[in-house]
Amino acid sequence: MKKIGLLPRIIFAILMGLLMGNVLPEGWIRIFVTFNNVFSQFLGFLIPLIIIGLVTPAIADIGRSAGKLLLLTVGLAYADTILAGLLAFFTGTAIFPALIDAQPSITVENVPKLEPYFLLEIPPILDVMAALVSSFVIGIGIAYTDSPTLKKGFFEFRTIIENTIAKAIIPLLPLYIFGIFLSMTYVGEAYHIIVVFGKIICIIFVLHIVILIYEFLVAGGLARKNPLRLLLNMLPAYMTALGTSSSAATIPVTLKQTKKNGVSDEIASFCVPLCATIHLSGSMMKITCCALTVCLIGGLPHDLPIFLHFIVLLAICMVAAPGVPGGAVMAALGPMAGILGFDPEAQALMIALYIAMDSFGTACNVTGDGALAVIIDKLHKSDASLSSSAAGLQEEVAG
Repeated sequence: MKKIGLLPRIIFAILMGLLMGNVLPEGWIRIFVTFNNVFSQFLGFLIPLIIIGLVTPAIADIGRSAGKLLLLTVGLAYADTILAGLLAFFTGTAIFPALIDAQPSITVENVPKLEPYFLLEIPPILDVMAALVSSFVIGIGIAYTDSPTLKKGFFEFRTIIENTIAKAIIPLLPLYIFGIFLSMTYVGEAYHIIVVFGKIICIIFVLHIVILIYEFLVAGGLARKNPLRLLLNMLPAYMTALGTSSSAATIPVTLKQTKKNGVSDEIASFCVPLCATIHLSGSMMKITCCALTVCLIGGLPHDLPIFLHFIVLLAICMVAAPGVPGGAVMAALGPMAGILGFDPEAQALMIALYIAMDSFGTACNVTGDGALAVIIDKLHKSDASLSSSAAGLQEEVAG
């Protein structure tokens, strides 16, 4: 029997939470509130370990290869990812407050806050910033020293973390999200949040189209090719990513269509697999939009310096995302908690919303990889041409 995917299970959990929150007695709801307290403590304990286990080997992997082409690709991918986050932030600050204020909050009178039957505290071994700094220092150190023992140890630790996410966190997420929406429905908050995020999702869909358009306009302008033709050639990769929700699974199609856009075999074979790991403009845009919405709903600080800090760090953390279920939002848990101050309930909302739109973000990521490959191919050819001309000039002078 075919296994039911994570997205259908989360959608079912949300719907059941919305329905059961109106009929279950308080005693039963407190059971799920208790489970959520324990699970959120476990998740909070894991966040620093997730950062160290995923980010450290990812940085070590990227730094393993040296060369101008690598630096160019990483720099452009990082810049475009940050640009997508800033586009999402400025769009959100201009539009989201009106959407949220226009939707009245519906609450139930005299409903006390639900408390768990017991509390379990599992303090993390490191705070988020300490984990991030540790990951950068160790990852860069491994990349420069090429220490085989440390490298093997952290790659094995990554496997442990990935299995913990896949076998413990992901299977329990639907139950955790069910408990969140169950308690929110009981106290009358769920309707407001569902309606608000329904509007936000529409804007996110438009933004991911805007990102693809500007990426291919730049690529077409530099390469002197028709941007629309370049984008249309990448549609098979876009549709494959929509169906698989996986950048890695889409690499063969992305590679084929990138070559169809005239990118050399050497550049396409280098850029496409690398960008599948480091170029995450669609994921950045989605997370930034959803995080800004949660900040507006919860009255949390959301000015430009805070979100710029969040976006810059998130763009680095997300290099650990591919290959992990819901990897981008899992990598974002650390910056969300440490920079934006999200509590476990806000993090659960972010996870549910991100996974509900996961395929569109992945499609935006992989399609944009094709645009980036066109840009890098053009810059690489220009650099090679300049080097050849300089070498010829030197020969003439020497002669």
